[in-house]
Amino acid sequence: MTILLSISFKFIFLFAPFFVVSMFLSLTRTDTRKTRQSIANRAVFAALCISLILLFFGSQLFEVLGITLDSFRIGAGVLLFLSAVSLVRDGVRANAEVPQDDRDDISVVPLAIPTIVGPASIGAILVYGAELQGLDLIFGVIGLLLALLFLLLCLHLSSWLEKILGRTGLNVLSKITGLILAAMASQIILTGIHGFMASVN
Repeated sequence: MTILLSISFKFIFLFAPFFVVSMFLSLTRTDTRKTRQSIANRAVFAALCISLILLFFGSQLFEVLGITLDSFRIGAGVLLFLSAVSLVRDGVRANAEVPQDDRDDISVVPLAIPTIVGPASIGAILVYGAELQGLDLIFGVIGLLLALLFLLLCLHLSSWLEKILGRTGLNVLSKITGLILAAMASQIILTGIHGFMASVN
């Protein structure tokens, strides 16, 4: 149970739900409640499909590219750290901006990618997928599902959250999420460095 909770919280912070809610509100400001719910459902489902593919095929990707897990940990950790810094500094995740042009369907792009699952998230999910083996991988899938269910709930309650917290409150929570992501990124980088040094010695 402790492992499941730990993995669930990691994924929750990785998806930065309060930042996603802010983006969702900006992108769907003129849409009806029913349309917003439909967009939220499709966006989270698309994010789930993408995340599961990354979670299950991370190890195979490393083997094909000839990249060691420790090397990828360092690279993914740096990318996640930069994303965290962007959240702390601006309240906005790097590489996720509100598009200026009209789109027929925003659920996949830009909501699922890169708002929910951005470059930093992709790297972190690949690392977790390679690290989790056997029963831990099952916990990883369940944790991922729980995190995305929490995100979906936040999106369905986005209007209510905006009324309660306001844009300033959502921005503050996004910055706090960024701080925790920075700590997670540091841990990933340090694990990668430790593993690399151990393999050299």
